[in-house]
Amino acid sequence: MLNTTVLVLNRSYMPIHVTSARRAFTLIYQDVARAVDTEYQTFDFEAWRRLPMDDGFDSVGTPSGSLRVPRVIVLHHYDRVPKRHLRYSRVNVFARDKFTCQYCGARPPRSQLNLDHVIPRALGGKTTWENVVASCVDCNRRKGGRTPHQARFRLARKPERPRWTPLVNLANAAARHADWCPFLGIVDDGLRANGAVD
Repeated sequence: MLNTTVLVLNRSYMPIHVTSARRAFTLIYQDVARAVDTEYQTFDFEAWRRLPMDDGFDSVGTPSGSLRVPRVIVLHHYDRVPKRHLRYSRVNVFARDKFTCQYCGARPPRSQLNLDHVIPRALGGKTTWENVVASCVDCNRRKGGRTPHQARFRLARKPERPRWTPLVNLANAAARHADWCPFLGIVDDGLRANGAVD
């Protein structure tokens, strides 16, 4: 349970990070953050410890009894949203392509998604945002070492470097909880306003 994911909000209730329950408990105990419940009430460590157990919450055992695992915490003094360089990675390519095969439009389980070089490496293609797309295993296998034109495949859209920050991965996180949704709506709305998502 201590490795369960917890959403971290800045003082303005903007999501900035995902951490472990272990780290969240530390931040609450040190009075750096407060736990947030489903009614948007905040609790310091003592108040959170005294809350009755609820079937909808995970818990950890302590010498003084069970303790709810928070799903959302808010930091006391952190206002900024950190600017981060968008790192090229497998998960960021999948997020950019909305976990959808860019050739057939299927949304297979993540284990059935691959990265495909539009211009194959054997033909001089580079591993860049502009040359790599999410592809299902079947399309990747059928395309092989050919270009989409040679394989008679059509790309859903031209791959390019995303304009969003890694914060958007929170919106796509597989391990997110329903309690995160009201806060992730802020991210979704902000991304739509900036034209980063459809």
